[in-house]
Amino acid sequence: MIRYIRWCAYFCALLLVALLVNLTRVQVWESAAYGANPANKRPAIARYAETRGDILVDGRPVTGSRDSGQLLRYERTYAHGPLYAPVTGFSSQTYGTSFVERAEDAVLSGTDPGLSVFPLWYELARGRPAGGNAATTVRSGMQLAAYRGLAGKRGAVAAVEPATGKILALVSSPSYDPSVLSGTGTKVKEAWAALNTDPARPMLNRALRETYPPGSTFKIVTAAAALDAGVVTDVDAPTRTPDPYPLPGTSTLLPNAGTGCEDASMADAVQWSCNTVMAKIGVQVGLRGMVEAARRFGFNAEGLRVPSWVSRSNFDTDMSQDQLALSSIGQFNTKATPLQMAMVAAAVANGGEVTYPYLVERTTQDDGSQVRRGDRRSLGRAMNPATAVRLQELMVKVVENGTGRNAAIPGAVVGGKTGTAQHGVGNAGTPYAWFIAWARADGAPQPQVAVAVVVEDASADRGGISGNGAAAPIARAVMEAALATGR
Repeated sequence: MIRYIRWCAYFCALLLVALLVNLTRVQVWESAAYGANPANKRPAIARYAETRGDILVDGRPVTGSRDSGQLLRYERTYAHGPLYAPVTGFSSQTYGTSFVERAEDAVLSGTDPGLSVFPLWYELARGRPAGGNAATTVRSGMQLAAYRGLAGKRGAVAAVEPATGKILALVSSPSYDPSVLSGTGTKVKEAWAALNTDPARPMLNRALRETYPPGSTFKIVTAAAALDAGVVTDVDAPTRTPDPYPLPGTSTLLPNAGTGCEDASMADAVQWSCNTVMAKIGVQVGLRGMVEAARRFGFNAEGLRVPSWVSRSNFDTDMSQDQLALSSIGQFNTKATPLQMAMVAAAVANGGEVTYPYLVERTTQDDGSQVRRGDRRSLGRAMNPATAVRLQELMVKVVENGTGRNAAIPGAVVGGKTGTAQHGVGNAGTPYAWFIAWARADGAPQPQVAVAVVVEDASADRGGISGNGAAAPIARAVMEAALATGR
């Protein structure tokens, strides 16, 4: 009898060991799989059981949380949602996250290990600290000036601080209110469907994700390449360029929008935006030289994140001479994001150095203790310092007595470049209006802001749209806001 009891005890112990082994397997080895199973609602319930940390502009939150009283308790709210949507993105219980909401999700949701001195404790306790905050580099006054300037027209504005790479304004128009996507249910699904089928594409971040032919604003890159390569040694010397200019190897004649470009100098070509002169100069620099110059400014670079990913700006690496001529004036296959063209203007303003753009100044714990900080990083030198000084002088002439006079600001030195980019089959589309610029307050040691504006409003009159008329006033308003806050 005792023997049977002993065997029964052994069998019960074996069952207990098997139970413990299985429990360990479920909780340790397979916990991640169970947690990721779509049928498991506990992670989602836990994620939204607490308020989410905030995204800050000028130290003030532009996001919040609302108690919905539902199973997924807290929904995201947005102050001035359309104004800051290109910065914040959305945080949706149905569709996930985007932009800063996605890039800094671990901090905002309270799952980042840096939010706690003892992160292992929260892992063992299956808990989490309070969500942290993400303070952006955006300035509210500049953001509002850009948003009001576009006034609902299709386009974008990107502004950066040349010396540091801080993104000071990031606007895409038309925009949308991220709060309509925050919760769950029929209304959220209907809002998502409406936004994604809207032909104006309000959810497209045109400042970071859309690429456009940069048109004549790209002539700054061509001019930098020519000066650095020694193709042009005297910016005021005649270039012996005919008007119109025969594209190499073809019978096609490249015209100018205005007059006075025949045999013009490079200085005059930048000031009055002569296509013929800059196309010829690009051919003289050569394909290898132009590709390398574009690369130094940031073209053809993969993996730029600010911290959201940015579309690749393109300058072809294999072209015929006639294609190179067109690419050198920002046409053919040359494409750029507004942020990329803001980086071009910033490189000129910063003595030739390109700084890595970034949007998050710092992330903090709920009590304000710092988790991480965004630091200045250099992407290298786009041009020699002497070349940058010459281009600053040429860009100032554009604003003082050239094609960009609508960007002039009393009491400040402003350099700019207009652009009107053709697009569409046979260039039948309404031209894109571009303006890139930088500004320095009188007496300031260096420029405080560089900006790029593109307007692609399909309702605009083809004959009236221009960089000076449509884009320069917006750039001026943004730069005025930057200089006002810098004083």
